[in-house]
Amino acid sequence: MATKKTFSDAELEAMQDAKVERKKGKKADGLGDLLAKIAELNPSDKAIAETIHRLVTENAPSLAAKTWYGMPAWANADGKVVCFLTPAGKFDSRYASFGFNDAARLDDGTVWPTAFALTKLTKADEDMLAALIRKAAG
Repeated sequence: MATKKTFSDAELEAMQDAKVERKKGKKADGLGDLLAKIAELNPSDKAIAETIHRLVTENAPSLAAKTWYGMPAWANADGKVVCFLTPAGKFDSRYASFGFNDAARLDDGTVWPTAFALTKLTKADEDMLAALIRKAAG
């Protein structure tokens, strides 16, 4: 009788990436690690990741680049991840996603979006995300 796997290979890889990131701790080269991960991506994910990195850098310079579960992420001064990119290729999804964690200052009433599906980015998309990134960083 075959047993069903609890985690996919991609999920297990992400957990191993997180373990490596924790071991590096303060010795991690956040920007270098993030740029290395972006360089490994397929062309579509790479284009999106480069654009998101530019948007975060331009609109929230207080956020530090890092990797989080082996994915591009940006954290506040306390080291808490504010926003992150999940490349489509990471989990064989049909779209990448850009998300915000609870450290993001996006609260707006009792319901607000925390993640967006991305297949490509238009200028209007970039403008909308830039505004959210600025707000999230506070």
